[in-house]
Amino acid sequence: MDNRSEVRAFLTSRRAKVSPEQAGIPAYGNRRVAGLRRGEVAALAGVSVEYYTRLERGNLAGASDSVLDAIARALRLDDTETAHLHHLARAVGPQPARARARRDKAPEIRPAIRRVLRSMGVPAFLRNHRFDVLAANSLGRALYAPMFAANTALPVNSMRFTFLDPHAQAFYPDWPQVARSAVAALRSAAVRHPDDQALMNLIGELSMRSEPFRSWWAAQDVYVHRHGAKRFRHPAIGDLDLTFEVLELSGDDVLTVLTYSAEPGTSSGDGLELLATWAATQEDAATRASG
Repeated sequence: MDNRSEVRAFLTSRRAKVSPEQAGIPAYGNRRVAGLRRGEVAALAGVSVEYYTRLERGNLAGASDSVLDAIARALRLDDTETAHLHHLARAVGPQPARARARRDKAPEIRPAIRRVLRSMGVPAFLRNHRFDVLAANSLGRALYAPMFAANTALPVNSMRFTFLDPHAQAFYPDWPQVARSAVAALRSAAVRHPDDQALMNLIGELSMRSEPFRSWWAAQDVYVHRHGAKRFRHPAIGDLDLTFEVLELSGDDVLTVLTYSAEPGTSSGDGLELLATWAATQEDAATRASG
């Protein structure tokens, strides 16, 4: 990614989202720009117009954390957007070769992690920062049956499934919301790992092959998956409303465990119990076919 272009596009897009009224600035006469003017952002942040203009043109080199935080407040950035701005500033220079080598090398999945996944009574996955599913328990494979249908061998990339698989929109009843959040999460990952060529290749592939991805990528939104809710329309089970939790592995900044669950006694809780039965049936059928 061109870091200067990313900085310029991000700051410009956030400035356009803040109205003078939101910032407490009287709006006089005709305004030729959407949102705030550069001079207004500079005044709100307590920096000179020349300095803010240099920053917005993509030159964040040397910008202190206090200046970045002041700009974040002026632009009314949320916590995720503020962190994104700091990541953009840290990505200005080339990263150490050692850091690049760690990302290029496929992470080792400790046997204990695989045992934990298998022991979980809910759908669970191990995922990297490129949204490659590296390991999954049987319930995880069963929940995401449409994704694994054409890709039985791991890793499977959930971003490619979301944007390139024709079954994805039926699987996600709220596909536009899911897909837009996915784009924003991928943008966050790209800034945290600017020298990851495989990640850049994935973004390039999705940009070329998916018009919705291309459009939402240009919006400059950022998002970090931590927890939330997601709706599924499973081809065998039906509708499921599940909550997800993303658990970071201590000592590894690229691997996370993703789990899905539902409140017991609800229709979705009953659906997960039915999913477990269906998964066991599928495994038995596969065993008989291979035997």
